[in-house]
Amino acid sequence: MREKVVKRFLKYVTFDTTANPKNANCPSSEGQRVFANYLVEELKSLGLEDAHVDENSYVMATLKGNTEGVETIGFISHLDTAPDVTGKNVNPKIIKNYDGNDIVLNKELNIITSPKDYPDLKKFVGEDLIVTDGTTLLGADDKAGIAEIITAVEYLVNNPEIKHGDIKIGFTPDEEVGRGANLFNVEKFGARYAYTIDGGIMGELQYENFNAAGATISIQGRNVHPGSAKNKLINALHIAAEISQMFPQSERPETTEEYEGFYHLNDINGNVENATMVYIIRDHSKEKFEHRKQYMKDAISKINERYNGRVTLELNDQYYNMKEKVEPVKFIVDIAEDAMKECDITPIIVPIRGGTDGARLSFMGLPCPNIFTGGLNFHSKNECIPVIALEKCSNLIVKIAQKYAERLR
Repeated sequence: MREKVVKRFLKYVTFDTTANPKNANCPSSEGQRVFANYLVEELKSLGLEDAHVDENSYVMATLKGNTEGVETIGFISHLDTAPDVTGKNVNPKIIKNYDGNDIVLNKELNIITSPKDYPDLKKFVGEDLIVTDGTTLLGADDKAGIAEIITAVEYLVNNPEIKHGDIKIGFTPDEEVGRGANLFNVEKFGARYAYTIDGGIMGELQYENFNAAGATISIQGRNVHPGSAKNKLINALHIAAEISQMFPQSERPETTEEYEGFYHLNDINGNVENATMVYIIRDHSKEKFEHRKQYMKDAISKINERYNGRVTLELNDQYYNMKEKVEPVKFIVDIAEDAMKECDITPIIVPIRGGTDGARLSFMGLPCPNIFTGGLNFHSKNECIPVIALEKCSNLIVKIAQKYAERLR
């Protein structure tokens, strides 16, 4: 299984599937459509005759069960890669028997992955690592997940003595720009429970995530020649700076961890006349989440009192904590945890400091915990993945399918 999952992954990262947040179409990039079509043909070649892709590049397929009475489960990953760093012309290389020192990705550009900056690397000393050439991201988020799912499916096809029920496969577009679940047809998918394969370091198992909202703050200034500006000029950029200072420095992403929420100024642009600020608001607690939104509303109200209504706020919820929907069927988490232990994987049960397709799918009627891909340093040129994690995740998917069948005994 090791060689097959690595070969698949190295093939998949050659597809440029960078999501485009400025394109409202689905998929937002043509590369996702090309990759989706490729995967459908691969799934059909494994015997999944119903494999298909719709007009929006959602891929679905079924591995038919070989025993009756087993709950139908699904495994889901996403086609796209993050727009933070280009995913075009990915040129991966394998570092054999990693020695724990700095990895020179690109000597000419002096791009290095160092365990001083990425201490999780130390956990994989002695293992083979797949890294970038320092000019692109790798694409383990989430092409590793796709490779792991399809390799597990192939293994089950070739080993029919392993009992399992129907297994649904789903690959979604545009997860990285927050739209992965938008057009996902849960009823058509047909699974009772599912798992997204979209986590990080080997062993991660997650069924909690942030409640999330997005905020756009628009500021209307008044431009006057600075030589005659007294009591006339209203600088939108200075107002933006005031707004930024109204949110505690201790409640930013760079100063928080674990269950701590935050306000994150994600983008700011403009000039004296007009300025725009884009925030994201995150918290695991629904109560604290609502408080954070109200705090922002109150902050803008205070600013408007000072500047006569020159600031507008657009605030919208994005997704919610899947824990609310998963806890009533928490045995699906327990099955995954037990399967990890049987595959000699140490479970790391932690909250997601972000969101996945699974969060929204859980609220759409498909409880959907998140499982590791094994990748590290996502969305960056320093992204990498240990080969052992690719292999272990493929094994884990097989084991989870097997354990659902064992529940009949």
